[in-house]
Amino acid sequence: MSAFSCPHNGMLPSGGGCRRLSQRMLDISGDRGVLKDVIREGAGDLVTPDASVLVKYSGYLEHMDKPFDSNCFRKTPRLMKLGEDITLWGMELGLLSMRRGELARFLFRPNYAYGTLGCPPLIPPNATVLFEIELLDFLDSAESDKFCALSAEQQDEFPLQKVLKVAATEREFGNYLFRQNRFYNAKVRYKRALQLLHRRTAPLDEQHLVEAAKLLVLLNLSFAYLKLDRPIMALRYGEQALLIDQKNAKALFRCGQACLLMTEYQKARDFLVRAQKEQPFNHDINNELKKLASYYRDYVDKEKEMCHRMFAPCGDGTTVGEN
Repeated sequence: MSAFSCPHNGMLPSGGGCRRLSQRMLDISGDRGVLKDVIREGAGDLVTPDASVLVKYSGYLEHMDKPFDSNCFRKTPRLMKLGEDITLWGMELGLLSMRRGELARFLFRPNYAYGTLGCPPLIPPNATVLFEIELLDFLDSAESDKFCALSAEQQDEFPLQKVLKVAATEREFGNYLFRQNRFYNAKVRYKRALQLLHRRTAPLDEQHLVEAAKLLVLLNLSFAYLKLDRPIMALRYGEQALLIDQKNAKALFRCGQACLLMTEYQKARDFLVRAQKEQPFNHDINNELKKLASYYRDYVDKEKEMCHRMFAPCGDGTTVGEN
C-alpha cells in the first residue's frame, strides 16, 4: 500500500467500519469533529499558526475507491499558507497538530469540512470525509514579515540572532520558489535576505556568522540570475561571494558559468580551472570545462573562416578588403 492509498481499498468505511475507525482516533478539536490517527510520526516543532505548509494529501468519501481530491500526482506540491490557501477548517486544525515528516489520517465531520450543503456535484450534503496528509515541510513567514516591515532603526534594536533567523527564513522561501522554477520570485526573496545582512553591523567575534549567511545568499543569487539568463548579474554576485571565500568552488563555478554565457572564454577558463583545483572530481565543473573547450573550438573555427573570407582572392586578382 502506498503512502497515500487509503485503507479499506482506498475509501472511507461505512456504517460500523467508520465508527470503529473513529473510536481509535484522537479527538483534536474537542468535540470529535476532527479525529486523527498517526500513521508515521514526525519530528521537530509543531506547525505554527501563520506557517506556509508543503503537504501531500488525498481526500476520500464513503463508498469511493478513488480520492475526490488529491495533489499526490504533482511533482512539486504548492506551498500553502494557513488562514489563506486552505479552505477546510478541519485540515487547518489537523495541520496545526503535525510535525515535519508526519503522515496522518483525519476524519472531518461536516461542520469541519463541507458543511450542510456539501460541494456539488462531488461532495454530498452533511458528508464526513477522510483525508490522509503528509507534512513535507513548513516555513513560518509571520516573524519574517513582521520584522521586515519594521524600520531600520527598529530592526537594529533586535539581537543579531534574530536577524540571522529572519534572513535564513527568507533564503528558505527563496529556495522553495527556486525549486518550483519561479526564479524571479526566488531572486526577490534572496535579495531581501541580503539586504538585511548588509544593513546589520556585528561585533568582530560575531562577524563570521554574518559573512557565512551572506555567502549562502550570494551563491543562491548568482544561480538565480544564471537561470534568468542574466550572466552579468550572476557574475557580480559570484564575485561578491569570492570576496568572502576566495576558494569557494561553487562561487568559482558560478562565475565560470556566467563568463561562458558572456563568451568571455579566457575568464571562464580561469574561474573553472580554479574551481577544479578546489574540487578535482566534481562532475559539474569538469563537464563545464569540456563545454568551454567545445565552445572555444567553434569560436576559433568561425574566426578562421571569417579571416579566410576577408582575404580570399576576388575575380580581378585583388583580395576582399583591398582598395
